[in-house]
Amino acid sequence: MKRQRAEAAGRKGELAAELYLRAKGWSVLARRRKTAVGEIDLVARRAGVIAFVEVKWRKRTEDLGFAIDEYRLRRVAAAAEAVAHEYAQNGEDLRIDVILLAPGRLPQHIVNAWQP
Repeated sequence: MKRQRAEAAGRKGELAAELYLRAKGWSVLARRRKTAVGEIDLVARRAGVIAFVEVKWRKRTEDLGFAIDEYRLRRVAAAAEAVAHEYAQNGEDLRIDVILLAPGRLPQHIVNAWQP
């Protein structure tokens, strides 16, 4: 039951992140893009940039600082590398972003969160 609640909260977080990105002028190209090496929560495009976005939702703002780490970012980067050719056109820049969400606060968008 706990896993189901976490899954539902994650989906709500991804929807909130998608709405946030759209409000900022991004086009969302894919949701929950699965690859052989992992999943990408959102793939978005704006002004010559393709962002592979990891979304993290926490019940408490204090927990957001622990929501993302190098291991998780490395997995998103590997998944992005596996499918980047499907989204990048005409030399668009590619990057890994993170959106952190918690109740009662605006989304925190971390641009280019992964730089190997």
